[in-house]
Amino acid sequence: MGKVKVSRISGVTDPLTGLPAKQIELVEIRDSRRPEAFPASDEGRVVQGMVSQLQAMGLMPQIRELGFSKVIMTLTESEYDMLGIRLDVNEVYELDIRNGSLTLKKVTEGT
Repeated sequence: MGKVKVSRISGVTDPLTGLPAKQIELVEIRDSRRPEAFPASDEGRVVQGMVSQLQAMGLMPQIRELGFSKVIMTLTESEYDMLGIRLDVNEVYELDIRNGSLTLKKVTEGT
């Protein structure tokens, strides 16, 4: 089981039927705690400080959370209705993959 975030919901056309559909991308959320990118030496601390300053100035992107596409679904409107939940971008869900099924459970704040 892991956490996923709804990264993108796009309106698409089903190529076989020509009917409207939704493409939903779920991105796995990984723990942002990671080993230090620079060695724990004086030089490493200096480089880390310089990188932090560049990020604060907007000259270098900040990495807030690591993630990559976990599931991309393309559902017709009727299939989306049968899903039984309304997905919105940036919502977080617990994804459980077990015994041939996928289960999504919305993560509530403070949990």
